Amino acid sequence: MNAHTTIRIAIVLMGALTAGQAYAQPTGKPPAGSAPKAAPPSDAAPKQKPPMDEDLAGLAAGAWTLKADALKLTYEASMLAGAKTLMAADAMRLASEASMLTGADAWQDRERTAEERQKAREAAEKDRERERENRVYEDALRFRDESKYDRAVERFTDVVAMKGSKADAALYWKAYSQDRQGQRAEALASIQALTRDYAASRYLQQAKVLEAEIRRNAGQPVRPQDQADEETKLMALNAIMNSAPEQAMPILEKILNGTASPKLKERALFVLAQSNSPQAREVLKGIAKGNSTPELQSRAISYLGTQGGRESRAVLSEVYAATTDVDVKKRILRAFMTGGEKDRLMTAAQSEQNPELRATAVQQLGVMGAHAELATLYQKETALEVKKQIIQAMFVGGNVTKMTELAKSEQNPELRRAAIRNLGLMGARSSADALVEIYGSEKDLTVRKAVIQALALSDNAAQLVAIARKEEDPALRKEIISRLSHMNSKIATDYMIEILNK
Repeated sequence: MNAHTTIRIAIVLMGALTAGQAYAQPTGKPPAGSAPKAAPPSDAAPKQKPPMDEDLAGLAAGAWTLKADALKLTYEASMLAGAKTLMAADAMRLASEASMLTGADAWQDRERTAEERQKAREAAEKDRERERENRVYEDALRFRDESKYDRAVERFTDVVAMKGSKADAALYWKAYSQDRQGQRAEALASIQALTRDYAASRYLQQAKVLEAEIRRNAGQPVRPQDQADEETKLMALNAIMNSAPEQAMPILEKILNGTASPKLKERALFVLAQSNSPQAREVLKGIAKGNSTPELQSRAISYLGTQGGRESRAVLSEVYAATTDVDVKKRILRAFMTGGEKDRLMTAAQSEQNPELRATAVQQLGVMGAHAELATLYQKETALEVKKQIIQAMFVGGNVTKMTELAKSEQNPELRRAAIRNLGLMGARSSADALVEIYGSEKDLTVRKAVIQALALSDNAAQLVAIARKEEDPALRKEIISRLSHMNSKIATDYMIEILNK
């Protein structure tokens, strides 16, 4: 099921629940959408309600919970839609970059020095290490969320031993899991290791809160029922969604600042994001600035990007200006894309001093299909690497017209080849026609090879056969035939038979 289908289902569910609530409320009761009020205390004996009233009250109570779940489903589905768009863009970008290692560029790879090949091997090894660390860390988080704390401790210990980018996070969650098992001395030792070895960790503030709770509970037995109570609290948080913000805020802040489970904190943050009160925005802004764990910070940034309109995204601009953390800035730029903040992305793409962040802003503009803005940036940009990113963004945004223009007229050979390669990946009929036109008018060998590669990437056997028939250079003709030999195409097969029959 895709994200858009999920959104539609959630909206239908919400409509049905709203209708159900209206039906469930007897005449004279508060209208649907207001929270049910508690009856005033009385010494008189409680009156017996008719069974039908009890059934309707139960139905209404259940509807409140289901409505909250439906709202959460709608909200998270919208985030999923944005995430899937980003994933598609990344996949297209990686496909383009991977193509650089094949075909017309293969001869360059063979000429690389031994030192460059060694660096490439080392980079590949680091990538494998990161992937392994991520897999083990995700396993540990899954065990933590399933309350299998003994297994979680084992996996978090493995992550710490890797000494990678997630070692400090693993130490914190290891201490959290040890505490949940009653291993308080071990948990304190893990917190001490975190403080000693990772003095700049963003988990230190939360680790201090956990340490204080562990010392406060020293000597007391573990109460499994406390963990079960969190499920009840989750249900209560659903009910708070329709309560007055000033009543809910102290409870939500206490949960977010304490040592509750990640699941309970995430739900509390979601509830907070539904409020339009200034106090709620301040709390959300504080978490987005890093006043909690990185996981909650990331969610707060996403919520601000999709919730509350331009005012909330103005808060993100404040956070962006205040932080020096590149990863946080990248998440904010992605949130701007999700929220449709084209102007803010354009500002970052033009004024950001960090090339990596400029490239991220450019990429998000590509996902949004900001053709005019990208064309303007390309004309003004002087850094080669950033111009490459702009070309990639144009590719992600599907700007065939501009890509064709660059493939024909760009003076920098490297940028021109990138445009030609992307033109082939776009696969449009106009792209193929433009590539054939370039091949016919171009004398540069590397450009002509790039065109052959681009046509091969789009599986355009017909155009490759057409240029092979006219090609007089034996090396280029051999290159084309080599490409055709790997295609599962009748046109390519027929041409191979034609060659054999000559």
